[in-house]
Amino acid sequence: MTILRHEFHQQAEKAAKYPSPFSLRLTYAEKAQLLAEAGRKPLGVYIRERLFGQNAVPRKRQGNSPVKDHEALARVLAALGQSRLSSNLNQLAKAVNTGSLPVTPETEADLQQACRDISALRADLLRALGKNPGDGP
Repeated sequence: MTILRHEFHQQAEKAAKYPSPFSLRLTYAEKAQLLAEAGRKPLGVYIRERLFGQNAVPRKRQGNSPVKDHEALARVLAALGQSRLSSNLNQLAKAVNTGSLPVTPETEADLQQACRDISALRADLLRALGKNPGDGP
């Protein structure tokens, strides 16, 4: 049995999860204007809001960015940028492996402080990702 082209497209549209995309050609100036007006919003979101106003249905998002708290993430990145953590840990590991790490009260206090600092970075990072710092190991 032969399916007519029109019927085929109707069946395909019913089976499709999402409608096919709609393309619109713009001049460079038009696109630049839209981008400027959109600000930090994605261009597609801005255009949908302009077209449909209050009736614009928000798109379901997969959540491209796992970041929930940008301030906490900024604190972690700033702390990592200011620290010499990787270099210091490498030096400690080398000293432990060669047996040249003197265990003095000062060294022990420094190591405990480093552990507290790393724990604080971990907690900030987990908060930035929307996780509870008290969960997990």
